[in-house]
Amino acid sequence: MFALGLDIGTQGARALVCDAEGKVVAQAEEPFANPESIELLHPGYVEQQPSDWWDAASACLRQVAEALRWAGFSPEAIKAIAVDSTSGTIVPLDRLGIALRPAIMYNDTRAVREAEQCNSAGKELTDKLGYKFASSFALPKILWIKRNEPTIFKETACFAHAADYIVSRLTGSFRMSDTSNALKTGYDLVDRRWPKFIEAELGIPTDKLPQITTPGLTIGAVTAQCAGETGLAPGTPVVAGVTDGTAGFLASGAVKVGDWNSTIGTTLVLRGVSTKLIKDPQGRIYCHAHPQGYWLPGGASSVGAECLTKLFHGRSLDELNAYVPQYSPTALIVYPLVRTGERLPFVNPDAEGFIIGEPRDSRDLYTAHLEGVGFVERWCLELFEELGAEVGDTVYTTGGGAKSPEWMQVRASILNRRVVRPLSTECAMGAAAVAASNTLFSDLESAVRSMVKPGESLEPDQTKVGAYTERYRAFRDACARRGYG
Repeated sequence: MFALGLDIGTQGARALVCDAEGKVVAQAEEPFANPESIELLHPGYVEQQPSDWWDAASACLRQVAEALRWAGFSPEAIKAIAVDSTSGTIVPLDRLGIALRPAIMYNDTRAVREAEQCNSAGKELTDKLGYKFASSFALPKILWIKRNEPTIFKETACFAHAADYIVSRLTGSFRMSDTSNALKTGYDLVDRRWPKFIEAELGIPTDKLPQITTPGLTIGAVTAQCAGETGLAPGTPVVAGVTDGTAGFLASGAVKVGDWNSTIGTTLVLRGVSTKLIKDPQGRIYCHAHPQGYWLPGGASSVGAECLTKLFHGRSLDELNAYVPQYSPTALIVYPLVRTGERLPFVNPDAEGFIIGEPRDSRDLYTAHLEGVGFVERWCLELFEELGAEVGDTVYTTGGGAKSPEWMQVRASILNRRVVRPLSTECAMGAAAVAASNTLFSDLESAVRSMVKPGESLEPDQTKVGAYTERYRAFRDACARRGYG
């Protein structure tokens, strides 16, 4: 029996099928036809076509279904499917489940004014859950559509998250979502309901929002039409999924209180396990609800591997990585933002990246960007400790950035903690664990412990820890001079 995890990222889709021991029996990856977000004239606007997500996802599903057959298995051996995707992305669907406009993406920051109104109207909720609405959250984006695109708002039957849209294509139903994706839409994770202020004060009818359930619970089944498109077996259960940050966390192998994961994709997403709800009066973090009663405090920085793909486009990153050990620590100080605005470890919609010092060459500059992400990661972990979360001596890591052992070593030395990468660094493995949590296993923790296998583990280089601590202080000072923090 197998579980299938489907990850819809920022550049493409990934599908992974594995058994209860985490052995991968089929996997596929497909880029979006238009991998770059729609270019818009307005700064801070980032959009994608949901149809591109489905085209890539269905191609992946066809490939894994065919791979299963070649391996001698029937697609009917897949006992559940779970989908993860970007947190805060929103798309309005009509009564037939068709997108009425391009999706407003997770890193779109147009809804600054709307976020302020959400925080004012929803103060009781944000005080209870310990976060604040940011312009990257889904609820302010829905309010922006209401104000600026009233015809689309009126025609919307349901505002779907990115994962919900893919589920709708799998099951034919677009009115279900999960607690993980619903957090940034204002769902009350304590009382498990849509709070009254959304409709009473923002004027957003809650019947335009999805019904919410717990990740891992069945919400539908693959339709005959979808089976024809993908090669999946009709009737295959589809369970409620999670955000990509939560999926990356689960794929890391972090399961106990004090465990933390850093997912390095386009952006840096951190998440840990806590016995209590962690609150931040500045709204930099938020807590997801773990299906087993724990809390998962976390947040997302705007820095990540995007700086490498933008600044070193066309270069072999493997070649550049080979020189990292001899160039680190560098004499440079880099805040590796390539877009305007930061969310964590501080909130500043006008923040910009900076470089202090003159790089010796491109290898030096590349290494300094790896260090810059590591400095932000350390700052974030220190922030979580200050807010009352326990942070252990091991950081688990996933995402595309975790594939570089050289970067892992730099981060281990900056953090002065062990950095562990699982054998599979893909968010799709985390989604597969969610799919298995109530089908192949009795709960999510059991699924993660059995399915996620540890891979490479790197200890801090004690000959560099002191130098990195000094460089980190200089990094923080440089940020403070700019009002960051």
